[in-house]
Amino acid sequence: MGLFDQIINAIDNPSQQGSTGQLGDILNTVQQLSNSTGTNPATMQSVVGIVGNYVRSALQEKQANYGNQEAQAVVNQYSGTSPNPQAVNSLFSYGMQQQVAEAVAQRTGLNAGMIQQLLPILVPLVLNLLRTGANAQNSQAGGNSVLNSFLDSDRDGDIDIVDAIQMASRYLGR
Repeated sequence: MGLFDQIINAIDNPSQQGSTGQLGDILNTVQQLSNSTGTNPATMQSVVGIVGNYVRSALQEKQANYGNQEAQAVVNQYSGTSPNPQAVNSLFSYGMQQQVAEAVAQRTGLNAGMIQQLLPILVPLVLNLLRTGANAQNSQAGGNSVLNSFLDSDRDGDIDIVDAIQMASRYLGR
């Protein structure tokens, strides 16, 4: 089951945190970033996807070194739609932040400095998408289906945030 399917299942499951409002907030933030940077929405979605791949690697490392609960704790603590430099620092060293910005710039043609300034918004946004699968009563409880699907620990590694965002947009009729 794909990442978007996991998100929709989380939205439909009252025991999970996901909601159409949360998904709408994520899409609105991507649109606002697109507008404020003068970037077309498809390019901004690509930016989110590329950053998401780096977030996945960082969360996989946390999961491997400290267990599933540490990855879930990062998602719980730092997810949102507001800028949060601590979210970036919790996952990436300063040098890695520069690498992420440069990789995004190379793949999208956007300015690496601008991307680095956007990381405090982009990282919490990706984490917010992952939080949709958390337990609604106790977010520290295991079993976040969206996070587990994203980390793809036992599958082929084929998870694409851009596809999930595009499908979410269609799902919400935007």
